[in-house]
This record gives sequence, structure tokens and C-alpha cells, in this order.
Amino acid sequence: MRLWGWFAFALLLPVAAFTQTADGTHPVKVAKAATNTTMTGTAMTDTAATYTPTYTKDGQLIFPAKYREWIYLTSGIDMSYAVKAGAADESMFDNVFVNPAAYRSFLQTGTWPDKTVLVLEVRGAESKGSINQRGHYQGTDMMGMEVHVRDAARFPDKWAFFDFENTVSGKQIARSATCYRCHEQHGAVDTTFVQFYPTLLEIAKKKGTYRADHP
Repeated sequence: MRLWGWFAFALLLPVAAFTQTADGTHPVKVAKAATNTTMTGTAMTDTAATYTPTYTKDGQLIFPAKYREWIYLTSGIDMSYAVKAGAADESMFDNVFVNPAAYRSFLQTGTWPDKTVLVLEVRGAESKGSINQRGHYQGTDMMGMEVHVRDAARFPDKWAFFDFENTVSGKQIARSATCYRCHEQHGAVDTTFVQFYPTLLEIAKKKGTYRADHP
């Protein structure tokens, strides 16, 4: 999860900053963009509790419009999996959300069911504002978004990443991208980075689904 970048919107304006894939994993460059709030009919009819991945005729993933009402899993700031990370022009937070049905299933089984959707949202980090004197808080600007989807009937390797440059639909990231290999090699549970999800890590260990050999 590049997290998922939860996450980028129309009329992209590039910024030199790095973050992770959709479940909080492989560092990639994301773009700062203007917000486009236009939704398709399919996206608007999904509720937070019932969302399932839906695709356009050309294979793009419909934007999960209600993701902010899903289950929050974790946040990170300026995370990188490179030994020597490149300097970023600005700090960024990433936030990870999962659809409620998948979360409830994970609590019972310690792994992700089919139709799991993990959203990575990336927001700029602010330090000067209101009464804050130290540290960082999340800004209102959305820097990027990526989504990690488990759909065994659609993807030969079960999982796929999607990059969103607008709030209508997102394109699938090519299987040759390094984020896939990174997740397969380092994901603690079914190619996902549960090691960074504090409320799920112990559940996976108790259920015996946490990779004992995970790096």
C-alpha cells in the first residue's frame, strides 16, 4: 500500500514527495491535485456498510465515495521503506481505511475476505496553525489516493492496486510495479501490511494468520 495514497484528484499539480502504497507500504511519488467532487451514479448509491468493488467497462475502479465512513486502521507520517529515503519537499500523513464487511471478517478469521477494499489517503502535514506550537497535524489538502482490492475472480493474483487522479474512477497499477512484489515479500497477512495496523496485528497472531517469517 504506495498508501494508497489515499490518495489524488483531477488537474494534477506535481510535488516532489514520497509516500506508501494503499495499505501503507511501497514508497512512490504522488501528486498534489485539485479536488473534483463529481461522482458517478454507481459510486453515490453505495453506502458505507455495503460497498463492494465496482468497475467501469474499461476496468477502472469506481471511487469509493463513502470511504471516510469506513473503519479507520492506522496513520503514518513520512514513512519510507527505502534504507536511504530521498528528501521530500514537504511532510505527508497517510491514513488507511477498510470497508466494514472486510473488517468484521478479519476480526473473526485473522485474514481478509474476498472483496476487501483498503484505501490509502495522503494529506499534507501542517505545523503552523491555530494554537499549535510544535509537531504536525493533518491539513485539508488531499495529496493522493490509492486503493488495494482483493477480487479473486477478477485478478489472477487476487489483489490489485488502483491509483486515483479524480473522484470518479481509478486506473489499475500495472502488475510489473514494485509495490506488488514488495507486498508479496513483506506483507504480514495475505500481502497486506498488518504489521502497521495496531488493532489488527495481535488478532492475526492469535488466529495464526500472521506470517512468522515476515521481515
